[in-house]
Amino acid sequence: MPWAKIFLGDAMMDGAKTPNEPAVVVGKAYDLTIWLIQKVEHFPKSYRFSVGDRITKDVLDLLQTLVRCAYTSDKAKLLEVASAQTNSLRYLLRIAKDLHLMSIDSYGFSTGCVEEIGRMVGGWQKSVMRRA
Repeated sequence: MPWAKIFLGDAMMDGAKTPNEPAVVVGKAYDLTIWLIQKVEHFPKSYRFSVGDRITKDVLDLLQTLVRCAYTSDKAKLLEVASAQTNSLRYLLRIAKDLHLMSIDSYGFSTGCVEEIGRMVGGWQKSVMRRA
């Protein structure tokens, strides 16, 4: 993710060649955001402005929370919020699948990404708690 290095600058590296957790999870959230926004554009009009807008809002909020968390020293509260946002997004994606707004393959891909982001946020939370 070349944009992540530019966006987060020196925060990208934690040591010699070890990627910093914030840069990686922010990059994954960014990629998911772009993918989901493009997916929502193809929802039927009857759902685009309800379920679609909510998915877009939630994924953008998650990205924004993770970016804010990467640049603040008080990470614990924001990581709790990010964890709740990933859970909310999981349910919205399930609704989209159940309403046949996205294919099973798209649902599987998107929930896989959300699951990975959720695991990374959880790991980041544990790391923050150990340091505190």
